[in-house]
Amino acid sequence: MPSLTSYRFFKAASTMPIKSILARNIFDSRGNPTVEVDLVTDLGLFRAAVPSGASTGVHEALELRDGVKNEYHGKGVQKAIDNVNKIIAPELTKCNLEVTQQTEIDELMIKLDGTENKSKLGANAILGVSLAVCKAGAAKKGVPLYRHIADLAGNKNIVLPVPAFNVINGGSHAGNKLAMQEFMILPTGAANFTEAMRMGSETYHHLKKVIKDKFGLDATAVGDEGGFAPNIQDNKEGLELIKVAIEKAGYTGKIEIGMDVAASEFHKDGLYDLDFKNPNSDKSKWITPDQLLAIYQEFIKGYPIVSIEDPFDQDHFEAWTKITAATSIQIVGDDLTVTNPKRIQMAVDQKACNCLLLKVNQIGSVTESIRAHLLAKASGWGTMVSHRSGETEDTFIADLVVGLSTGQIKTGAPCRSERLAKYNQILRIEEELGSEAKYAGKSFRNPV
Repeated sequence: MPSLTSYRFFKAASTMPIKSILARNIFDSRGNPTVEVDLVTDLGLFRAAVPSGASTGVHEALELRDGVKNEYHGKGVQKAIDNVNKIIAPELTKCNLEVTQQTEIDELMIKLDGTENKSKLGANAILGVSLAVCKAGAAKKGVPLYRHIADLAGNKNIVLPVPAFNVINGGSHAGNKLAMQEFMILPTGAANFTEAMRMGSETYHHLKKVIKDKFGLDATAVGDEGGFAPNIQDNKEGLELIKVAIEKAGYTGKIEIGMDVAASEFHKDGLYDLDFKNPNSDKSKWITPDQLLAIYQEFIKGYPIVSIEDPFDQDHFEAWTKITAATSIQIVGDDLTVTNPKRIQMAVDQKACNCLLLKVNQIGSVTESIRAHLLAKASGWGTMVSHRSGETEDTFIADLVVGLSTGQIKTGAPCRSERLAKYNQILRIEEELGSEAKYAGKSFRNPV
């Protein structure tokens, strides 16, 4: 607990619902600075930390960094911290809003910022406070955080999600040659979340042995999200390794496969370079959108793939629409939609995908995140709640996915504590729900 003196600049009169707000610098899972916020009410201290992405979409809300090259390689967040402590905190401690008034508080911060993409105060400043407010609001109501979020979203049906474990890392998340960023396993055939975790863990360890036997022990080093990063370049080989691991674990038919291609990372001049990590890649081997679509269709035909995220560049709408029409699997928009209602509506209008990837720091507040999900749901889409590659031990998104009951969450491999913190929190929620616990399973795209 911070000392009382650390709050002296922001302490309000005891009658005020929010007593104090204090932001500080902590470190994310990649060892980069990020923002943590402490919010104090009569009920105690509520703490939240902000994650950070690597493959960020150009349409995301702005993560404010200091840009001072000789400090943290330009990644410092002191400006965002100062914006919380000197601008947001004084306003919120005097506004007399209750912490249960999530929408009003978020909208006040958005108004204080006054920009389209939160570039004045920083999405990382606003989000840290928004998350802390939500935790305090749950305590004020005397309910678990997921129940409070369900209330905010008008959700009456609590469903536990299918975890999408990122077990092979490529793209910007790993130092190998693999272009496509994430290869995931989804235990859709599990009876409950506890069993899903067992299936994921066992398959992950089988995969480690498969990779070790084929490529050697050094190939079992993990990427940013806990997945293995063998030095392969053929994306199909990644799928084959996972297929073998699922078979060895005895879960064929019960575990399906998902991918996050992050194609914006290797989109160049209207083409796609599957050797993009090579500075001397052969331009004559770059492929067209139709050729890339053919590769996906081959994957879907040969493997139990149920979900592909970001198959094309974030502004390549025509290609997105084509793949969504050409397949019955889930096509997830991340860089395409960036949890932004305007981008989501564009994608809905063009039938560009059928699932939203929900990242709270892409839009920058709890209220806007809930609105993004509700817009996606009203449009007949699914929603997959997601971590970022630069994570913290904060477990907020575990309660978020249960509160919104989206049916699916990706928060890394069953490895690395900042990833497992989220999965472990869902295990606790399942235990708390007892006989009322429902697992999305095969219905993860539209949980009932």
